[in-house]
Amino acid sequence: MSNVAASLKPRDAAKSVLSPASLRTEWAETFRAVRAETERRAEPLSPEDQVVQSMPDASPTKWHRAHTTWFFEQFLLVPNVPGYRVFDERFSYLFNSYYVAAGPRHARPRRGLVTRPDVGEVGAYRAHVDATVAGLIASADGATLEKIIPTIEIGLNHEQQHQELMLTDILHAFAQNPVSPAYDSKWPLPRVYEGGGEFAELPSGIHTIGHEGDGFCFDNEQPMHRVLIEGARIARHLVTNAQWLAFMTDGGYATPSLWLSDGWAAVENENWTAPGYWRARDGEWFALTLAGLKAVDPASPVCHVSYYEADAFARWAGKHLPSEAEWEVAARLGLLDDSYGAVWQWTRSAYSPYPGYRAAEGALGEYNGKFMINQMVLRGSSLATPIGHTRPSYRNFFYPPARWQFSGLRLADCV
Repeated sequence: MSNVAASLKPRDAAKSVLSPASLRTEWAETFRAVRAETERRAEPLSPEDQVVQSMPDASPTKWHRAHTTWFFEQFLLVPNVPGYRVFDERFSYLFNSYYVAAGPRHARPRRGLVTRPDVGEVGAYRAHVDATVAGLIASADGATLEKIIPTIEIGLNHEQQHQELMLTDILHAFAQNPVSPAYDSKWPLPRVYEGGGEFAELPSGIHTIGHEGDGFCFDNEQPMHRVLIEGARIARHLVTNAQWLAFMTDGGYATPSLWLSDGWAAVENENWTAPGYWRARDGEWFALTLAGLKAVDPASPVCHVSYYEADAFARWAGKHLPSEAEWEVAARLGLLDDSYGAVWQWTRSAYSPYPGYRAAEGALGEYNGKFMINQMVLRGSSLATPIGHTRPSYRNFFYPPARWQFSGLRLADCV
């Protein structure tokens, strides 16, 4: 298995020049491909694997498969298929995540306790909803397509987010297992980089960031707006394991002056001495990966570090993390190597609304806006991100202590 996935190439239905027949074909094929990718990622896992929940922030694979299915049932089928009867009345309570407007939900930290419905029933649920969506698309006229395509589109992008979460969450679960199991022994490890410490200079002045064009974006990527970038440089390459080992050897995890106060508290409370999933064996460092326990490769990008660790490393290096605006401008100008497909990259920007941001009305408006507090922005994508789910304006976000994600960093500096 690899991280090659179905490529979702969204289209603005209102501006499409395709005929209704072509649109039906395109969206039916895209829907099947993305849904199949979820099942492909779940295939290596046993039923026991699919029900485990290793911490409150993670979810079982079975839950991810069911939740993404509930999303289409709740927001696409119920409003648009006359007389549609939900597959199981209990599932809305079990598999709603945080959509308060859609009704009550099972507590997130207890998702791993839901052994019933079992994996087979969740598979039947997916098949039922997939068949009904296929029928809806096949029978839709032009006006109906224009109405339903935006919901299909956000549902597929939502599912791609969960495809990555399935892998981050199962890796965390496997990390609790003393035998260090592999998700897939053939899973490709992060690429090895041969770049040095080159920095690219960002042009000072007014720049525009945010999503542009007719393709899909999440609401937190809008509106486009202007930002001022002062003299700055940004590293062309990601921070490597070799650089991180130097930080560790120099006492990085034992030097309070390098750390934010909350970060140092995390170091002490969690006993951090190395990135997440790193393990010392006979004087050597190993890391648990999706391919199993592997020796740490000095030339690969460091992975599974929190914002606190990234910030401390940057301070130790005499640099800082780039702002998300600096990252996006650099990516658009082609100044960055390794922008996508290795690790998400922490920025120093707090996750907050862009000027003029307005959340959508209704339950789907809860998707991003209500989380714009106490989290930090990451940019790029990781080795677990599905193909077709990357763009320069994409804003990922997590809490500062989080490091079970495939998160790393690049540095920035003032001119």
